[in-house]
Amino acid sequence: MGKSGKNWDTTLTYNSMALSGPLGTFGECDSEVDVLHWSRYNCFLLYQMGTFSAFLELLHMEIDNSQACSSALRKPAISIADSTELRVLLSVMYLLVENIRLERETDSCRWRTARETFRTELSFSMHNEEPFALLLFSMVTKFCSGLAPHFPIKKVLLLLWKVVMFTLGGFEHLQVLKAQKRAELGLPPLAEDSIQVVKSMRAASPPSYTLDLGESQLAPPPSKLRGRRGSRRQLLTKQDSLDIYNERDLFKTEEPATEEEEESAGDGERTLDGELDLLEQDPLVPPPPSQAPLSAERVAFPKGLPWAPKVRDTDTLVGLPRPIHESVKTLKQHKYISIADVQIKNEEDLEKCPMSLGEEVVPETPCEILYQGMLYSLPQYMIALLKILLAAAPTSKAKTDSINILADVLPEEMPITVLQSMKLGIDVNRHKEIIVKSISALLLLLLKHFKLNHIYQFEYVSQHLVFANCIPLILKFFNQNILSYITAKNSISVLDYPCCTIQDLPELTTESLEAGDNNQFCWRNLFSCINLLRLLNKLTKWKHSRTMMLVVFKSAPILKRALKVKQAMLQLYVLKLLKIQTKYLGRQWRKSNMKTMSAIYQKVRHRMNDDWAYGNDIDARPWDFQAEECTLRANIEAFNSRRYDKPQDSEFSPVDNCLQSVLGQRLDLPEDFHYSYELWLEREVFSQPICWEELLQNH
Repeated sequence: MGKSGKNWDTTLTYNSMALSGPLGTFGECDSEVDVLHWSRYNCFLLYQMGTFSAFLELLHMEIDNSQACSSALRKPAISIADSTELRVLLSVMYLLVENIRLERETDSCRWRTARETFRTELSFSMHNEEPFALLLFSMVTKFCSGLAPHFPIKKVLLLLWKVVMFTLGGFEHLQVLKAQKRAELGLPPLAEDSIQVVKSMRAASPPSYTLDLGESQLAPPPSKLRGRRGSRRQLLTKQDSLDIYNERDLFKTEEPATEEEEESAGDGERTLDGELDLLEQDPLVPPPPSQAPLSAERVAFPKGLPWAPKVRDTDTLVGLPRPIHESVKTLKQHKYISIADVQIKNEEDLEKCPMSLGEEVVPETPCEILYQGMLYSLPQYMIALLKILLAAAPTSKAKTDSINILADVLPEEMPITVLQSMKLGIDVNRHKEIIVKSISALLLLLLKHFKLNHIYQFEYVSQHLVFANCIPLILKFFNQNILSYITAKNSISVLDYPCCTIQDLPELTTESLEAGDNNQFCWRNLFSCINLLRLLNKLTKWKHSRTMMLVVFKSAPILKRALKVKQAMLQLYVLKLLKIQTKYLGRQWRKSNMKTMSAIYQKVRHRMNDDWAYGNDIDARPWDFQAEECTLRANIEAFNSRRYDKPQDSEFSPVDNCLQSVLGQRLDLPEDFHYSYELWLEREVFSQPICWEELLQNH
């Protein structure tokens, strides 16, 4: 069974769920590369021996173990000892999925065949069983309902995320699927690969609060500036330039925010706390900020922008002058037709002409099968995921009625020394970070795949996330010191896999725990923040009512503080969220935040007929746009009803008019009918007079 597979053990290493690896002894391995090689070899070997089916059967038995559930419900405090069997099973299954999922150029044909077979087994219903992802979703809802509080929810979520990534595909595979889908629909190819464009971007220096929000108070009087043109040129250069990423100056010291920013953030936090319980009241849009106006500035825009511009619609040109014709010609050159536009048009045609167009042929893809399985329980799935995300957020406050997500990390006996307490604190924080990472990545993957499969599947999931207060939850998550969260060091490097398997573990001390690792970032937390921002963009894009929710919850100062993280992708999605709400924040906000406006111009894609930089709609209210949300919901229900609710007695069902065919059909009659057949003939046939003349006249 390979070097590290001679003696299989059920003991898990400290970081075995964060990094894939085997369970067992590693005495014959000399290096980390050796450990990872034999780990992968053993995973393929175990799958080819048919062990995954055995583990799946054992998992079903543990899920249905009512004795373990009742025992956990009776305990005042649940510990890691209550889920030993479940944790071992989920760990082994996670390691098999993760190792087999990753492709290598050196993989043999046998391994490649095994990978595709495994993908098919996980994607489709095998042996009259539901897809594996639906089983894991049911574990999540059972845990959140309180029926199984001993479930190791971190391991369930990690395995669920990896199974969805394996069966549906990751972000790079999504780009390939999108290109194929556009070709099938006859649409032109994409102008650029968004992943590559973002990779080539450079981070901008964060907006300076003293310059953006209070420059007029800090600047010297105009009389002193007249003779100092060089000083003014330096001031403008400092304010308007975007610095190249400099590792020596990773993060600038946070400058104190203005009084108004602090007040807005405080009001936003109180609003978010109330919204996460229930959206009971519709708060009014806050008045525009009253900062002192800035003098007009000349901003030097770059010559080349990273994104190709897009246009969604063009109108008739009848009677318009020639210069406008040329302008519209430029618009049409950049007109972008999305896959969603085509799908919406096809759906409208199917609703209008169901008979002439016939029944829609829906390909049985893994994404389609997953949506069909999730359809009727999807609201419960989304609520459960957001409940766990709220409990794992660093800004959430402990409540007596909240779910316990620490059941699979707390020991049976609480620590009694300072060293044990520090280690447990690191474990708990790391545990929460992994949960946030897995949920954010899972939700983003589901939204992107459903949007590609059909736009109304995406909208259905999005609406239930919005109804479950996902928008205020994400804003509450970012209403913290994001720099501290991204640079947190909640790990013990000497216990990380695989280095802990090939060397003697040193004695842990309080000093070594406080030192942490040498990484400047916690990539896990950075990944989570980017995913949550992308999720928020998905929910609010082209939705006016949801954009107004960002304004109502005072998200602008919260998002602006996140720009202090000098990472290009994170800044891009923050700027996108700021761009869609600028017209509702008013002219004064734009004048007071010119550096942020400049960054939006440089980094975010332009829509040629978008008035984000100059439009004003500060009197808008959330309920002004509720009609479009109701229309969207009606379209979603019509789509789900047409495609997935197919009644047997539909008015469009074909009718058999052939007498011989109808009389020749075999009908299933109840058993008692045979005993009362003669009585039925006497009562319903022989005793009923038949007027043959009237029958002939009618026909």
